[in-house]
Amino acid sequence: MADRLIIGMSGASGAPLAVELLEQLHARCPQIETHLVVSRGAELTLEQETGLHLDDLRPLVHSLHDNGEIGACIASGSFRTMGMIVVPCSMKTAAGICSGYSDNLLLRAADVCMKERRKLVLVARESPLSTIHLRNLCELSQMGAVILPPMLTYYDHPASLADCTRHTVSRILAQFGLDEDSYEWDGMG
Repeated sequence: MADRLIIGMSGASGAPLAVELLEQLHARCPQIETHLVVSRGAELTLEQETGLHLDDLRPLVHSLHDNGEIGACIASGSFRTMGMIVVPCSMKTAAGICSGYSDNLLLRAADVCMKERRKLVLVARESPLSTIHLRNLCELSQMGAVILPPMLTYYDHPASLADCTRHTVSRILAQFGLDEDSYEWDGMG
């Protein structure tokens, strides 16, 4: 398995999660070659929620791929990776992955992870969830994807939204064994 990780950002709310993930990977895991692909909706959400622009993320990744470039390296199964994280993952993106509708690079890269049996982590962002959303997420889970919605936790006594964001990112990194500093529950003793 190559030390490469694909990160996809789709247009759901939750851009700070993606930024925190990229910052942690850049700072703590420089040996991981990161490949970022961003939908147009995610670009808009990034600006709205963080004040950042796509160019601000460039220094945090090894490669920034155009979502329309369907022939990029991450669209091929022969390009070996650890897998892919879609953060945030909109319900539109989840539906596209679930149905195999790979009409852009983000969806194609996720499709490749599924067909190659590589880890695919979807940080699903929507509330409330409709029956259609639940059906798609259930089917994706049955196909092997990890559904990891950014749930609030209280047992670790977060003092800020940033603490909640870091906790969720730690849970995402744990899926790839990259979470050495994560909070671990030690019981109620």
